[in-house]
Amino acid sequence: MPAIRKPVITYTGIDQKVTYDDPDSTILDCSISNQIPHLHECGGNGRCSTCRIRVIQGSSNLTPRTLKEQQMAEFRRWDPSIRLACQCYVKGDVDIQRLVWTSSEVNKLQLETVPDGEAEERAIAILFCDIRNFTKMAFENNTFDIAHVLNRFYTIIGDPILLNNGVIYQYIGDEIVGLFGISGGTREKNCRDAARAALGMYYAIEHLNHMELVDFDLKIKTGIGINFGRAYIGHLGHPKHKQLAIVGDPINTASRIQSFNKEVNSRILISHSVYKSVPEDTFEIGQDYITRFAGHEHESQLYELKGFKKMDIQLELQKSLDYIFSNKERFAAKFYERVFEKAPQARDLFKKNMRDQGRLLTHMLGGIVYSMSRPEHLETGLAFLGKSHAKYGVTEEHYPVVLSSMIETIREELGEHCTPDLISAWEQVLVYVTDEMKKYTT
Repeated sequence: MPAIRKPVITYTGIDQKVTYDDPDSTILDCSISNQIPHLHECGGNGRCSTCRIRVIQGSSNLTPRTLKEQQMAEFRRWDPSIRLACQCYVKGDVDIQRLVWTSSEVNKLQLETVPDGEAEERAIAILFCDIRNFTKMAFENNTFDIAHVLNRFYTIIGDPILLNNGVIYQYIGDEIVGLFGISGGTREKNCRDAARAALGMYYAIEHLNHMELVDFDLKIKTGIGINFGRAYIGHLGHPKHKQLAIVGDPINTASRIQSFNKEVNSRILISHSVYKSVPEDTFEIGQDYITRFAGHEHESQLYELKGFKKMDIQLELQKSLDYIFSNKERFAAKFYERVFEKAPQARDLFKKNMRDQGRLLTHMLGGIVYSMSRPEHLETGLAFLGKSHAKYGVTEEHYPVVLSSMIETIREELGEHCTPDLISAWEQVLVYVTDEMKKYTT
């Protein structure tokens, strides 16, 4: 009797075929077990849409939508070809396309919650960031060099917005606008996220100036303004060409706060509404200023944001990523070298190419940092990781080795940038991560 042929999943875009040999595994499970990066912020529990796929061929070979998937599809207004990889099982050959490739694309997913048609009012934190003296810089330098610098600028200051649960609203010349609270969140959290993003931008600009722009003989300086208030959000414009629009005085005020940095030679200014949205001992404040913006009846009080009074774990992790992942392949190789040196028997757990395993490791670490601003997803994500690692044969005895090897590798990769706060932040997070994952070992 001929052997029964197992279904094959074809991942278009990377042209990779995977044999589906476990009927109890979802497509997401299959991606992870075959070390194919596949975002799943909520840990594969049908609570987010980051694992979404488009079925190119073979939709009839998938199980029907679950209740969670039906609700998500109705809310997002998906066509039948879009599925949640964590919710569907395979019965025959299928060709799929992953629709969310990087964490930055989650930006687009959050904007799907903005209603079509009439706008609605939401309480949000608004961040404006602008390059100082850009006109002079553009005049004195080659056009293509400036385009390159702008692209690097948008990338490195866009990441802190995305890492802190924000969305990139728009680019205006040499200015970027970030919104925090588009999809909900408390006033305190949204303002904390915006402040953390601003501080992350500051550190990212410093890194860009010292590491990349030296050869261009350029040094970027920025001004950042943050405000909080209720604004109208929706798709506005001609019926045949509508686009997302944010309307209201809080937006205009945030832009003016950003511009006020020029007058007082500051880097980051926040409004009184932001300052009062968090406990009094949250922000380290420098100077405060009183001004009256055009069109306002009352004066506005602004505060110079210098940092957080207490160590902010998320900020410490975020500002260390560029150094730790300056060479992801090297980082992973050093980590596994330490693990195998301390626990030689652990090598038997890794059946696949170690380079692919390394990519999965750095993808997972970056995902943990990214999920820190989304605590509702982090716990379920760690549960998913714990269960999958237990399935691969990882036991409780392996975790101390992993923890010590990871800290040592992070310390080495940070080099001269290593500080007690950075190591303390990583230790606290990794202890929490390993403790959560250990719950699922047998």
